[in-house]
Amino acid sequence: MEKKPHFIRREFLPREVPSISLALLLAAVLLLNALLYLYLDKFYISLGRVETDRGLCPFGHFKFGAVKNCSPWLSCETINREVRKLRCVGEGAVKKVFLSEWKEKKVVLSQLTNSELKEDFLHGLKMLKALQSKHVVQLLGYCEQQFTILTEYHPLGSLRGLNETLHIPKYKGMNTWHRRLMLAIDYVSVIRYLHSSPLGTLVMCDSNDLDKVLSQYLLTSDFHILVNDLDALPLVNRSAGRLVKCGHRELQGEFVAPEQRWPYGEDVPFEDDLMPPYDEKTDIWKIPDVSNFFLGHVEGSDIVRLHLFDIHAACKKKDPAERPSAQEVLDTYRKVLTLLIQEAAMPGTREML
Repeated sequence: MEKKPHFIRREFLPREVPSISLALLLAAVLLLNALLYLYLDKFYISLGRVETDRGLCPFGHFKFGAVKNCSPWLSCETINREVRKLRCVGEGAVKKVFLSEWKEKKVVLSQLTNSELKEDFLHGLKMLKALQSKHVVQLLGYCEQQFTILTEYHPLGSLRGLNETLHIPKYKGMNTWHRRLMLAIDYVSVIRYLHSSPLGTLVMCDSNDLDKVLSQYLLTSDFHILVNDLDALPLVNRSAGRLVKCGHRELQGEFVAPEQRWPYGEDVPFEDDLMPPYDEKTDIWKIPDVSNFFLGHVEGSDIVRLHLFDIHAACKKKDPAERPSAQEVLDTYRKVLTLLIQEAAMPGTREML
């Protein structure tokens, strides 16, 4: 009779241990999930931090760096008196760009170089003023009479230098599938913003090849993306039957969307008047190619591409109407990021359960 308690303990002990282990495992999973969601929440909040900071300033004002107070956009007089050019850092068809200094801060001064393209320059200024947000480089001042624009300086430059930047020892820790996917999310966020901007549906026309696309965007020091060049942003207005054409020359190559190419064959010479217009879905066609550049060839990038395969295939539909919206692409990118972070945080958890 005295041995019965001993047998009872031996009979129930094997059942109690797995129960405790399972409870601990479930608690660990719940804790990891909580930490993951806190991280993702912090991540999405961080995407909006620039917008929040700028939102404290009324239209026509700016602030940057550690400065807390808003300042009005600099006038012609102030730019001429207080801004000092340091050196030329770039030149395109429309403007020349100078690294400059204002009150011991680095800024960027852009000036028109071709008087025949002054309408493009003024259109870019108009877009820059109207679209100030977390997605757009910050305007500091302008002078229409002298065709001059002053913007915030970002030392990492355009996205064309992304791979070189990621090989600098200081930034090698950023060269991961996770960070690269976040850059792709930033890029699609900009496209989504342009397609639903305060001015209406805008098309990013300076995008006839990958190098041209990358030159339109800046990489910030905290590894986010800002659109910088807004000279070619025509407006789509379907209700008014208004579509767009990106320039007046024939576009060729697989990078541009099928509807942007001459549809009448090689036997018919190109004529701008005969070229059919199109809509913002040309931007969607280019997303997979730009994102492929962002993802690069780091460990894990092929897994990301596999998860994005279906949405990228939809982006490449020949019929523009069958392509997803920028919002749908953005939603998919964010879901993939969340899924892959979960899998990285809890490898093998599903098999253990």
